[in-house]
Amino acid sequence: MTHTRSHIQRERAEARAYSQAVITEGGRIVWLAGQVALQDAAGTSLAGDFDGQVREVFRLLDTTLKDAGGRLADMVTMTVFITDNRHGDRFCELRKEIFGNDFPASALITCRSLARPELLVEVQGIAVVG
Repeated sequence: MTHTRSHIQRERAEARAYSQAVITEGGRIVWLAGQVALQDAAGTSLAGDFDGQVREVFRLLDTTLKDAGGRLADMVTMTVFITDNRHGDRFCELRKEIFGNDFPASALITCRSLARPELLVEVQGIAVVG
C-alpha cells in the first residue's frame, strides 16, 4: 500500500520548522510513545546536553519507525515536551536540520519536569508508513 503526503505550510510555521497541517492518504498509522534519551548509542551520558538529547531522541524514533517499516520522515505530527522554554528556538533549529523542509505538524510544550530530572526533552508522535 502506498500513501501520499502533502503539507499546508505557512511562513511562521516554516520558520519554526513545522507544517501547519500534514495531509495523508493511504498507508498505515504508527503511534509513537514518548521517547527520551539519557545516553547516546555509545553509552555516553546526555545529562544536561539538550542538543545531544534531541539528536538521540530522533535517532531512536527513526529506529522504531524502521522496525515498523518506515523512517523518521514518515512522521506526520509530534508533541514535544521541553523543561526550559529557552530551548524552544534551539529545538526548532535542530528539527529543521533533521527534517530538512519536510516538517511534521507539531506542538511544543514547556513543562516543569519529565520522568527523570536529567531529561530535557521528550517527543511522541504519529507516522504514516507504507
